[in-house]
Amino acid sequence: MIDLSFLAGQRIAVMGLARSGLAAAIALARGGAEVLAWDDAEAGRTAATAAGLPLTDLHRADLTGVTALVLSPGISHTFPAPHPVAARVRAAGIPIIGDVELLRRARPEATYLGITGTNGKSTTTALTGHILATAGRRLQVGGNLGTPVLTFDALGAGDVYVLEMSSYQLELTPSLGFDAAALLNITPDHLDRHGGMDGYVAAKRLAFRPAPSPRPALPVAVIGVDDAHCAAMADALEAEGGRRVVRISAERAVAGGVSAPDGVLVDDSEGRALAVLDLRDCPSLPGRHNWQNACAAYALARAAGVAPDAIAAAIRSFAGLAHRQQAVATIDGVRFVNDSKATNADAAAKALGCYDAIHWILGGKPKEGGLEGLDAFMPRVRHAFLIGAATEEFASWLAARGVPHTRCGTMETAVPTAFRSALAGGEPGAVVLLSPACASFDQYPNFEVRGDHFAKLVEAMKEAGR
Repeated sequence: MIDLSFLAGQRIAVMGLARSGLAAAIALARGGAEVLAWDDAEAGRTAATAAGLPLTDLHRADLTGVTALVLSPGISHTFPAPHPVAARVRAAGIPIIGDVELLRRARPEATYLGITGTNGKSTTTALTGHILATAGRRLQVGGNLGTPVLTFDALGAGDVYVLEMSSYQLELTPSLGFDAAALLNITPDHLDRHGGMDGYVAAKRLAFRPAPSPRPALPVAVIGVDDAHCAAMADALEAEGGRRVVRISAERAVAGGVSAPDGVLVDDSEGRALAVLDLRDCPSLPGRHNWQNACAAYALARAAGVAPDAIAAAIRSFAGLAHRQQAVATIDGVRFVNDSKATNADAAAKALGCYDAIHWILGGKPKEGGLEGLDAFMPRVRHAFLIGAATEEFASWLAARGVPHTRCGTMETAVPTAFRSALAGGEPGAVVLLSPACASFDQYPNFEVRGDHFAKLVEAMKEAGR
């Protein structure tokens, strides 16, 4: 756990006691801070009590002498309305920060690599960590990816923290200043939390804010330029100066950048258009969106000093990320793919574009926009199998497009029904694809549990000989 003893004696509030918040409260207490910990949910309060932390109701507590509020990123502090505790703290003139801010202040000498974007963050973060680990670097990987940053080992000069950063986390980390940061893409998401698209884009731009103190090298901004928002940001940052901008693309060659328009990763950062590896030979990175992820991870690893041939070897050995187009099994020629992390339509599109003869399991708690933007992929879908709260909304959308579909309700029904459909179709390369295009919270606590349930049902069918 990160040593926060530099905050000993300070009075610090912590609001939200899920994974990252609880870790922050524990680290602060161990470091000698006076911690005022609270969660509106009983589960969070119970976890804090079990960890030996006293509870303080921050809705009513005396805030005299409090030097900061460490706010869990899922709690609103601005739009659509600030949480009452956040509003109370801000009115008192107390800074609102996140756990990554504490890490950055505690370990300023380490190297920081950051990854953000609407989609692809987790794969790119895991791939970047894999490349650096394969190259023998000492590192820790986490943040929005799942591991609370204050549970990390303490790293020093030459060591690397690889952090997946959500837009919420970026807003709560004023001292971050990445040595190299990647922005993959921007499509509409979380707009209610940022007051609209302009606010969301502005939050993503925070990945490129300058460090609070001089760094040993010019910071690097790796930016995917396959969407208009990011392309404009790359131009603006380059004009602003103070950093090296590396453009990446999976759609076209980019002068001075890294690209893979035909699946071959090309590094033109030194003007030599070096063909590094053929990503079409990497089964754990299927599809153009994963080519973009690989370009970003490559550029970050180069910024961290890893040689091109070492990066190529590491990418070839990457096993992929759980719940992101994860191959679960093949039964009687039918492949089962777990893409549970596709919690919106844009993410589901990435998987739908990778396969033909798709038997598609989708549904859950629908997001704004539903299945908007997926029309072009429907000729690939042989049959759709609906689960969860989105069933009727999605059934109407599919019916309007002539897509055969079955209301299954639950995963237990959907998996064997989809398998029977794939077998009956008899098409080579048939895929049962779980890519829900929805949040999981109607039937599951998170997308991981949803994906694990899918995988367990598939494995049970395999063991039972169907």
